[in-house]
Amino acid sequence: MQVLRFFILLSLIVWIGAIIFFAFVVAPTVFSVLPTHDLAGKVVGRSLTALHWMGLVSGIVYLLCSLLYARFSSGFAHPFAARNVLIVLMIALTVISLFAITPKMNALKADIGVIDNVPQTDARRVEFNQLHVWSTRLEGGVFLMGLVVVWLTCKSLSS
Repeated sequence: MQVLRFFILLSLIVWIGAIIFFAFVVAPTVFSVLPTHDLAGKVVGRSLTALHWMGLVSGIVYLLCSLLYARFSSGFAHPFAARNVLIVLMIALTVISLFAITPKMNALKADIGVIDNVPQTDARRVEFNQLHVWSTRLEGGVFLMGLVVVWLTCKSLSS
């Protein structure tokens, strides 16, 4: 049981901590230090892909350990407990971002070339910016749901 609680907490620490580090350290730093938005975007894009994979693995670990913990402690896995439903939603948003939005953004970047040289009014740049807004919204949603999962997990593990 202690091992399951450890992995439940570790998976949340990794996922939510990585989002915080990415949003408040990685992205702002590379955009302020690197000489072009194009180069910074490449670093951020690669970092975001790593963040998404960390999130997927963390989400799966959390879900499996949460279900097992509930099964061992109460005799029923509680798959529809709010914390588990939220984790599934977080995984779904991460999958959408990783496999739907990111490939479209990468295709647009490949077509555009150096994004700094393309006017804001160019249709490809407008589409890229819209996808970026959706990517940010999805990640923000994952983060907010993650905070709720932390709260719910603290409540469930302390009882």
